[in-house]
Amino acid sequence: MTGSKTGTGRSAVVTGASSGIGRAIALTLLSKGWSVLGLSRSRPDIDHPGFDAISVDLLDEAALEAVLGEIREIDALIHAAGFLRVGRHDAMRLEDGKTMWRLHVNCAAQLVQHLTSHMPDGGRIILIGSRVATGAAGRSLYAASKAALTGFARSVAAELVSRQITVNVIAPGATDTPMLNDPNRADEPPKLPPFGRFVTPEEVAALAAFLLSDGAASLTGQEIVVCGGASL
Repeated sequence: MTGSKTGTGRSAVVTGASSGIGRAIALTLLSKGWSVLGLSRSRPDIDHPGFDAISVDLLDEAALEAVLGEIREIDALIHAAGFLRVGRHDAMRLEDGKTMWRLHVNCAAQLVQHLTSHMPDGGRIILIGSRVATGAAGRSLYAASKAALTGFARSVAAELVSRQITVNVIAPGATDTPMLNDPNRADEPPKLPPFGRFVTPEEVAALAAFLLSDGAASLTGQEIVVCGGASL
């Protein structure tokens, strides 16, 4: 199972394609001639001949494994699905931490484990991390799950480098997606970066498209921060 072959003949799996960064990445790749298979709980509102979608709960390991077992060839994997729960050290919910870890880290591991064997040499893997992976008040459990992606990506990159499969992390700062207005983060609202506006999903998608391009063939094991100056 892959997306309909169109344009470049290259295909990608994009998680979280129904909204936010994942949706923006899917649309950007489609505009560049890729075929895209979107994996998300709700079906994306994307109407394009190169787009296919499968509704699956990424936290359901058995359901995801069944879907991945149907994929026969893929050129790129972009794991963009994610969610945020906030809470300071004395109010954080450990169950939220477990769920974020499962989606951000365990799911990434399951995707990589199953799909790399179906990638050609020179394939690409992108994991969407976060600028706050280095730490931010009120976001400790979220930061921990996103920080783990960097160590995971660098380790997998070292294992796949002989096949010239690149593995990189894009770490956005506060991005203008539905997550930004999630009522679950009301006690820890996002901070406007020095740019005076939030990062857009399309900016993250443009970077993802570059990492999938020939010009990024030697770029691997890196975390690239897109934050509008918030980390300065």
